[in-house]
Amino acid sequence: MKKAVLVFIFITIIVSANDRYVEYETYSPVFMSRENLENSVKFIQGSREMINTGKIYYRSPYIFVNERYKGVHIINNSVPANPVHEGFILAPGCIDMAVKGNIIYIDNSVDLVSFDLSNKEVTKRIRNVFPEPLPPEDFITYNYFNRPEGYILVEWKKRPYTN
Repeated sequence: MKKAVLVFIFITIIVSANDRYVEYETYSPVFMSRENLENSVKFIQGSREMINTGKIYYRSPYIFVNERYKGVHIINNSVPANPVHEGFILAPGCIDMAVKGNIIYIDNSVDLVSFDLSNKEVTKRIRNVFPEPLPPEDFITYNYFNRPEGYILVEWKKRPYTN
């Protein structure tokens, strides 16, 4: 009997020790070099799955749908019963956009980029207009001073964390 109680206590201690480790989700910053950021904006023909959508902008006959931190989907809505996904503007760090004429203005992380929808190319870039993307959901433990030199934060990725 005494042996059974000792085994029970031993097992309880082992199991309770594992209870101290809590698994939850956190966010990690994703960085890109300045050079790669400036060469990252480009048009990709065809459709692409929408996963983490943000703002939607309508300018007849097009619908522009932001894919948070990735870029902008371009949908031709000339025939509302049959919208056509024409392409995707890849722009890391993109969370906002505006359209005037044939130009779409997008944020490419910290930069403002004008992209010609007719020629499908960047026409102008203004550096360091915006602050880096903020961490989601009030995540405040990131140390902005502990980062690679010459790199820009373009995205926050969710990942599991165990303490």
